[in-house]
This record gives sequence, C-alpha cells and structure tokens, in this order.
Amino acid sequence: MEEVGNVILLAKSGRVIIKVDRWIKPGTVLFDSSGKKLAKVTELIGPVKSPYVTAIPLTKNVKRIAGNKVMINMKRGMRIAGK
Repeated sequence: MEEVGNVILLAKSGRVIIKVDRWIKPGTVLFDSSGKKLAKVTELIGPVKSPYVTAIPLTKNVKRIAGNKVMINMKRGMRIAGK
C-alpha cells in the first residue's frame, strides 16, 4: 500500500473530498493507514497537476475520517498521468 493523499472534508451530499497527489481511476477503493476500506472513488476534479477526488464513504464513522491519510493498493487502480 502507498499513501496517495488526505481527506479534506465531508460534502453536504455525503461524499468525501480527498486531495490526492496522482491520477486515480474512478472505482478505486481507498484505505486508511490501518488497511481498512475508507472510500470508493467516484470522480476526479480539479487541475491535472493537483487533483482532488470525490468518493463514496465505505465506513459508518464518516465524520471521523476528515484529516485521515488515504492509501491505495498498488496492484490495482493507479495510473500515472502521461503514461
């Protein structure tokens, strides 16, 4: 697993906004630092060099995930921009 960003906030829609440091495919599952499923990416927003993702929370404690680091399973879901 590799760290890819931080949870910024919980939107009024119930989605989580995450600042990421690379392009991530929609549908990718993000994990917390202990390896538990945190959220599923729905779309990328913002500039290519500094992207954000919106994600559907996969945990019941949604209010507690703000500020958490998010990880990705390196075997799936990652794609580096320009490759």
